Amino acid sequence: MTYKKGDRIALVHTTDSHTGLKPDDEGTVHQFDASLSMLSVDWDSGSTLSMLLDDGDEVRPA
Repeated sequence: MTYKKGDRIALVHTTDSHTGLKPDDEGTVHQFDASLSMLSVDWDSGSTLSMLLDDGDEVRPA
């Protein structure tokens, strides 16, 4: 899937055990690097945790 700046997404799963994000938390796409499958997100909670889509992180449209 391709993401563009401004898309709204929701977290399904993250492999980061140190984050406070939970499934269904929402955020706005800041940038998508398709070559790295890295999704930079400005989460509504204030977190800026990026999603590594090839490493087990999963999001869905909000």
